[in-house]
Amino acid sequence: MLSAVGSRVIRTGVVARTGQVRNLHAARQLRSDHLFTHRDNDHNNPDTPFDFTKENKNRIQRIIANYPTGHEAAAVIPVLDIAQRQHGWLPLSAMHRVAELLEMPRMRVFEVATFYTMFNRSPMGRYHVQICTTTPCMLCGAESILERLKQKLGVKAGETTADGLFTLTVVECLGACVNAPMIQINDDFYEDLTNKDIDEIIDDLKAGKRPQAGPRSGRFAAEPITGLTSLTKPPYGPGFGVRSDL
Repeated sequence: MLSAVGSRVIRTGVVARTGQVRNLHAARQLRSDHLFTHRDNDHNNPDTPFDFTKENKNRIQRIIANYPTGHEAAAVIPVLDIAQRQHGWLPLSAMHRVAELLEMPRMRVFEVATFYTMFNRSPMGRYHVQICTTTPCMLCGAESILERLKQKLGVKAGETTADGLFTLTVVECLGACVNAPMIQINDDFYEDLTNKDIDEIIDDLKAGKRPQAGPRSGRFAAEPITGLTSLTKPPYGPGFGVRSDL
């Protein structure tokens, strides 16, 4: 038996000598929500204006100096990060400039930029709102937080507000599971969230303020939300529990 998958034809059955058909099973194709191949458009093409500022060029040279001669390509991730922070996102022309500075093939830079989800190859809002919806956050109400964000911003996941201020993205685990539910906005984590917290954070950003990052529940970091269960008194001094004859 033959079946078509895309433009390919895959044999899904094998006839044994006895005449019995043995079926071969293939895994379902998984498709990302990002297009890994580049398509030129008006705002992202090889001629999109981009060059590093003088300050960033100096930063890049200091980064490159950390690597042995001949291994400058190892600096590709931090240099791409500088390009994205300067431009707001990562156009193809910025990747080409990075390849030129690091003396590496353009395709190698493109491979890195398409592999790591931290690099955004399309225009983003001033504030990139990333919400984790994986298991710990989901169990703690992330779906409710996501719905509140959609209502508050007036966009769906993957969209940018009309004023160009916010881009909303659903992401995988951001490593703050004990403080779930949480969101990341640019470089800041906001944790232990409620719908009220979302309203306050978004309103502050719209007003040009920078909300206090970290847990919104009152706890300092990732200690038990019901209170400490250990280290509840000052530590003993030097020599505690040591034999007196030593």
